[in-house]
Amino acid sequence: MPEIKEQLSKSKEEVKRWEEETLKPVTDKRPERKESFEGVSLEPVERLYTQADVEDIISNGDVGFPGEYPYKRGIHPTGYRGKIWTMRQFAGFSSPEKTNARFKYLMKQGQTGLSVAYDLPALMGLDADSPLSEGEVGKCGVAVSSFADFEALFDGINLEDVTVSQTINAPAWIFLAFYVALAEKQGADFKKISGTLQNDILKEYIAQKEWVYPIRPAMKLVIDTFEFSSKHIPRYNPISVSGYHIREAGATALQELAFTLRDGVEYVQYGVDRGMDVDEFVPRISFFFNAHNDFFEEIAKYRAARVIWAETMKERFGAKNPRTMKMRFHTQTAGVSLTVQQPLNNIARVAIQALAGVLGGTQSLHTDSYDEALALPTDEAALIALRTQQIIAEETGVANTVDPLGGSFYLENLTQKMIDGCYEYFDKIDGFGGMVEAVEVGFPQREIQESAYQYQKAVERKEQIIVGVNKYRMDEELSQTNILKIDETVRDHQLARLERVKTQRDNGAVENVLEKLKKASVANENLMPATIEAVKAYATVEEICTALRDVYGVYEEPAF
Repeated sequence: MPEIKEQLSKSKEEVKRWEEETLKPVTDKRPERKESFEGVSLEPVERLYTQADVEDIISNGDVGFPGEYPYKRGIHPTGYRGKIWTMRQFAGFSSPEKTNARFKYLMKQGQTGLSVAYDLPALMGLDADSPLSEGEVGKCGVAVSSFADFEALFDGINLEDVTVSQTINAPAWIFLAFYVALAEKQGADFKKISGTLQNDILKEYIAQKEWVYPIRPAMKLVIDTFEFSSKHIPRYNPISVSGYHIREAGATALQELAFTLRDGVEYVQYGVDRGMDVDEFVPRISFFFNAHNDFFEEIAKYRAARVIWAETMKERFGAKNPRTMKMRFHTQTAGVSLTVQQPLNNIARVAIQALAGVLGGTQSLHTDSYDEALALPTDEAALIALRTQQIIAEETGVANTVDPLGGSFYLENLTQKMIDGCYEYFDKIDGFGGMVEAVEVGFPQREIQESAYQYQKAVERKEQIIVGVNKYRMDEELSQTNILKIDETVRDHQLARLERVKTQRDNGAVENVLEKLKKASVANENLMPATIEAVKAYATVEEICTALRDVYGVYEEPAF
């Protein structure tokens, strides 16, 4: 220990000497480009980082080893030397048949996991024939109103052979029921099927704004999926706690980290309150983070997330199972960073963001397509996005060693700042009584609004540069981009199938199962068994949601 203190003291003296002897003569003749430098989150970045900036980390030996608590350097001791991250490209558009074809195309090109984007009506618990769905059917994702659509979506795809991530939240328990019903129809072994349900309703109230019910009954439905999955589909992840949308709404990297992890803590607490054992259900909780433009800040965010989750599970919840403390997360490059101007520039942005995700130790990755600021991706753009991941994995060498940036003075300093800042946010949220209470009074919403406003002002002042937007603009763009156009014929296609379903099913049986579902909700029972029965009878998404609206009510956001 005395040797370390002496080394740090000498480091500080050397910094002062360097500033006087080497730096000052240069800056006196040629000043730096600007007085202060800031990252995407508008946090100041120092000129130089040395041992003195990681004094506590060096003194305490806190850099650690991969595969060992608190997992700063990764949850697996071999990193990507053992297994490359899952290349899970987000896909979903138009009809189930067209999305099914896109799935098979991407799998043929080497994609190793499926990720489903649903359309806005599905996300809001509506059917294709709802008046509120007009103009939105199949536009931002695939249209699914009933089990018949779900069967078409996965036609020819064996759920035992592929992991499937479903981006659905307010009606997520219904889509888990679809998945279970299809697996049963395929004769799949429930102990083998795996996948992930996004199912993160808290971030909907915070950022994405796609909800059905008030917050507390919505939380009850989430915990129902935890309980069901733990008992019946043990390899399935019933939630992906999602910081991605929080970041897209304008949060800083620190806010994304803090609000996402505190959301996770809230779900764990609700599970414990239900009587569940943390060491049984928490290992199946996964996370979903954004990869933005500030390269080192993003890497630090992922490393900090592992530490905070491990410490919180151990110290706050008394976890004993190492798997409970190991955070697993998916990463997606930042859609909000993509530009309509000079869209081919987005290929470079995505590659850099994806590299940050990999160097941060992500378990799976989606790379955005360069044309996504214009429309849903074309086959060509989706392929370039997938090839970007494959080039990082196969050509760059970054997967050859574990946490290659670990020990960097700058990165370790950033990581510790993220950890400290996150715990400060935890204290504030705990002061409200928890995340549900904080959301109800609008705390995270206001924090994000302010950050988004400050960032936009920095862009307008050209303190934050966006290439091709507020600097290096061109009269003619680099290319005329072909975009994917989805017309209204998809709605006609979906309405025809929905009408067939309603004509051919046993409508008396549907009425009975919906009444059974309503009674189960009044009795505060786990709703998964009744919902599985309902989807197998071909009750639709909107019919199921409507049955519970009579019990739970609807959510209207207060003005904050």
